[in-house]
Amino acid sequence: MSILTRRSPRATVWVVAVLLGVSPAVPVAAQTAPSYDALLERLDQLPGARVGTALAEAADARAEQARALPNPSLSYSAENAWGSGSYGGMGKADTLLTLSQPLEIWGQRGARVRAAQAEAQAAALRGTQSRSDVASQLAAAYAQAESALRRFTFATEALTLIREDAAAVTAMVEEGREPQLRAVQAQSEVANANAALDEAQAFRDAALARLAGMALLDAPVQSINESLLDRAPPLPRGVGNAALAVRVAEAEADSAGRLVEVERKRALPDLSATVAQTRFRESSERAYNLGISLTVPLFDRNRGGIRAAHADQRAADARVEQQRRDSEAERLSAIAGLKAAGSRTRAADESVVAAEEAYRLARVGFDAGRISQLELRSTRSTLIAARGTAVDARLSRVAAEIDLARLEGRAPFVEAP
Repeated sequence: MSILTRRSPRATVWVVAVLLGVSPAVPVAAQTAPSYDALLERLDQLPGARVGTALAEAADARAEQARALPNPSLSYSAENAWGSGSYGGMGKADTLLTLSQPLEIWGQRGARVRAAQAEAQAAALRGTQSRSDVASQLAAAYAQAESALRRFTFATEALTLIREDAAAVTAMVEEGREPQLRAVQAQSEVANANAALDEAQAFRDAALARLAGMALLDAPVQSINESLLDRAPPLPRGVGNAALAVRVAEAEADSAGRLVEVERKRALPDLSATVAQTRFRESSERAYNLGISLTVPLFDRNRGGIRAAHADQRAADARVEQQRRDSEAERLSAIAGLKAAGSRTRAADESVVAAEEAYRLARVGFDAGRISQLELRSTRSTLIAARGTAVDARLSRVAAEIDLARLEGRAPFVEAP
């Protein structure tokens, strides 16, 4: 990372400030933005990607926790204590120590583990989807910043052209070859070009600030060296590959189906084995009791929970079907948009070349007195519009690639593994 500084004046100011006992605030210098690929390498550091990773880790931890056996319970009680007569206090008290262990012999633990594993799989896919979304946002911010820089450059060049044309018109007016009205019109165009440049600068600064904030850069961004607008998107994947959103919906439907099994197991009786030791105080003898306890599902058979789980499963299955249809339509739309944007980009580039040549010839003709100011202004306006159209076409291509990358679950402009 390069930091642009002016060392000599700053060093002098710093020495003077130290001698005076003052610590001046040093402004942070602007920097050139890292390349898009370099920013992707830092994707895991961005908040949106960290959220998806943390949620996937939480689901994995819950899947691991689901394997744990239920804890036993230990109880202690005293009988024939603190009574009257010879039973006063604890002298003749018999003590009872009981250990009880729940037994999951109806498959409750297996159902719980399978449901947690299915949820962990869905969470992992959602984490991948989150990373893809963050990468798409990063690509959009990078492309917007680059386009804003180009528009500012074009606005600067347009102002230069308009000023040169205005100077030529003024010279002709002074020579009597053009009426005074042409000079007034030329100065009005210069004022409008100045306003357009100020607007382009505001958009540029805002777009660069958004890019720096989204990428967590430690200094403001002033320029971009590696272009994303000019990069060709990778070829779309085959039709047989399911979209990431469909795979997420399928994993969530599988998780909902596993929860139906969990709810069914909850309706079964709870079984526990009990071991108790009784200590008789008077004889100092011990006796053991073995027992099994079983809940009777007389009133609560978890019918509502089972119905709710079935309803959730039906909803998840419906979301899968809807997501398949939507993803296929979005994929076809993104591919068509990508092809159209590619054709539009090539046509716009050819238009820019033609507009530049037309303006060059018009300026030569205007200087020679063969072309009027209106014709010169028209060719110049065409050139400015063609340059803006070329930027718009590239932004459309980036947007189509972002849509397709989201469907395929990858970072934009990066080949799927």
